[in-house]
Amino acid sequence: MKFTKMEKRELLIYGLVAFAVPYVLGILMWYGYTKEIDVSVFPNAQMLYPAAGAMLAVLLVRKKDVQIPKRFFVTYLVLTVLAIVMSIASIFAPSDTLWLGGVQILLIVGSILCWIFMLTEKKEKRTAYGLRAKNAKSSVFCVVLFIVLYLLRTAIAYVAGGELGTMAEVCSNPTTWITIAVLPINFFLVFIAFFGEEYGWRYYLQPMLQKRFGLRGGVIILGIVWGLWHLPVNFFYYSPGSGLQSAVAQQITCITLGIFFAYAYMKTQNIWVPVILHFLNNNLVPVITADYSQEVLQNNQVTWGSLLPALLLNGIIFGVFIFAKEFRKKEENFNYESEC
Repeated sequence: MKFTKMEKRELLIYGLVAFAVPYVLGILMWYGYTKEIDVSVFPNAQMLYPAAGAMLAVLLVRKKDVQIPKRFFVTYLVLTVLAIVMSIASIFAPSDTLWLGGVQILLIVGSILCWIFMLTEKKEKRTAYGLRAKNAKSSVFCVVLFIVLYLLRTAIAYVAGGELGTMAEVCSNPTTWITIAVLPINFFLVFIAFFGEEYGWRYYLQPMLQKRFGLRGGVIILGIVWGLWHLPVNFFYYSPGSGLQSAVAQQITCITLGIFFAYAYMKTQNIWVPVILHFLNNNLVPVITADYSQEVLQNNQVTWGSLLPALLLNGIIFGVFIFAKEFRKKEENFNYESEC
């Protein structure tokens, strides 16, 4: 099924914000990296762009829709603009702590404000734009299933790498359990970053791509798109010394993990489930690596030899959900209850 004229207009606006902004700012990331300037603000800000693109597209194209939660959308867009300004400022007025600390404060204050403006929107508006939590049983099931699969993947990786000692160290470290215990509080305080990706990818773009390319094809394409979106971060933040390998690894992660996130969203019709899954995926990294420094995701080395095992492990654990019954339904018989 082809995109309508209105959908094409929305996708153009969405693409300019979600993709053009991080790619243009990627030039500044490159410049900052070559000058040994800290570029940590950029990936924090970039997580906001997909949802901002979806919200701006809706506000500009669906002007007459009275169900748009405008206060929440506008607040989120203002926060995104501030994050962009901080990213640019971190290059032209570099500081070791000012801008990174500033964007982290922005995420915390912004999350609190967004909770307030979102929850005070009328129920009908939150429902119309997929902001209400629902389907509690299936939602809890998907979150628990993800945690089990995530830990299983971690355990297999430790065993295969002969790092049983590290796994024992992680399990016996009190910091591990303290970190896990405070995860719900952390989610409340920084949710807009993970909401920023999932509302843009899963809620907005996934239904459109599935409508055009089928339930499975749309999700595979979304995974590729999601991986390409990370390119500036791959080359200038995650793995500057092995950017190409990192970009390939990112494709593996985004396609396979994207399949599971899509499965969870299709099963629950609840955008908060992939938001929580994305939060857990990122925030469990310090726990499983026993590295609680801010640089845990920065300046990593990815080797070509690690890619095939990653493909097999992620494909078997997460990618296999492409065969779940949610993907076997005919497109005409599958509808998102609240489709953006």
